[in-house]
Amino acid sequence: MIERPLYVDKIMAYVDTPFVKILTGVRRCGKSTILKMIMERLKTERNIPEDRIISCRFDSMEYEDMTAKQIYTLLKDQLSSTGRTYLFLDEVQEIRGWEKVVNSLASDFDVDLYITGSNSRMMSSEIATYLTGRYISFRIFTLSFGEYLMFKSKFANVGEPKAELANYVRLGGFPATHLQAYSQDEIYTIVRDIYNSTIFSDIVKRNQVRKIDQLERVVKYTFNNVGNTFSAKSIADYLKAERRSLDNETVYSYLEKLEKAYLLHRCSRYDLQGKEILKTQEKFYLADVALRYSVLGYNADSVASSLENIVYLELCRRGYTVNVGKTGDSEIDFVAVRQNEKIYVQVTQEINSEKTEKREYNRLLEIPDNYPKFVLTTDEFAGGNYEGIKTMHIADFLLSAEY
Repeated sequence: MIERPLYVDKIMAYVDTPFVKILTGVRRCGKSTILKMIMERLKTERNIPEDRIISCRFDSMEYEDMTAKQIYTLLKDQLSSTGRTYLFLDEVQEIRGWEKVVNSLASDFDVDLYITGSNSRMMSSEIATYLTGRYISFRIFTLSFGEYLMFKSKFANVGEPKAELANYVRLGGFPATHLQAYSQDEIYTIVRDIYNSTIFSDIVKRNQVRKIDQLERVVKYTFNNVGNTFSAKSIADYLKAERRSLDNETVYSYLEKLEKAYLLHRCSRYDLQGKEILKTQEKFYLADVALRYSVLGYNADSVASSLENIVYLELCRRGYTVNVGKTGDSEIDFVAVRQNEKIYVQVTQEINSEKTEKREYNRLLEIPDNYPKFVLTTDEFAGGNYEGIKTMHIADFLLSAEY
């Protein structure tokens, strides 16, 4: 196992607290492995005996036909009589009524609970009802650029970060694709399988979607328009032009389902002057850029929006709430807020003319506050300051500790 301290250290801080620890994220982003890392740390750092650590993976056939009551009885019978039991319940959303099981175990016994899930039933109203104020959630993402370099270093020579960024953009960050030297086609095959299992298990089967071709058209439109503002109406109008009639409500419902399966992230627009979230013309970003290429094929023209997607995910990993900024008729790619901190970020693949340079910097200069402002590019010589705005290569920004 290759350590992922970004998550493990955060979760370990809550060991032996009364909160249920919930790990959520897209399928195959590494949640189960992170549970194993925590179990290992409990043994080595906390000297917890193995018989007080219980692990169950509920997507296994072993539990397929069991009721919530049977699961509860099974787990209760395994609890230690000599001290606290550490319970790790993987993909627990597969059990109907799991919320009651978790609540009963947490209320009635001396247990420390860790659970994972791959769709937003993990954050549903049922949890709010049964576990009010008694859980803490951790969003797990695919590999960051820094993690990708660390994974790759285990089986290959790692190049200079600016050169490696091109590989990261093409190949994405699903952990399973970076455990050995796979070809690009092999990686896209693995990612396409992740995509297919998410679509059919977490969306089609769970929501009893009948018109799968409609759903897939919405997916393809969204994947093709990463980083562009659009609305449910934009998609409905586009499909209508293709003689595929679909009403706004259905489109909105599909987008919501893709979000709930963690395939998509919704990024709302924020009016910097009116200081309010705008409810129209949102942007959507993918859980991993490899999803786009595995479904639509690799296209060099999409690199600019993939870079934007990568920066968005990095800001989310670091705990920022991220919006698109609107100022007058202009748009700031990202306004990222974390407690009392705020940064503004413009992402552009390259600044190849004075006009582009003026556009990218002027938008940030129009903002009348002193929070840090960044222009990120893939320009080989990116660096320095322009009237207080920091210019950085995207690779350097992704690896930087200054924000």
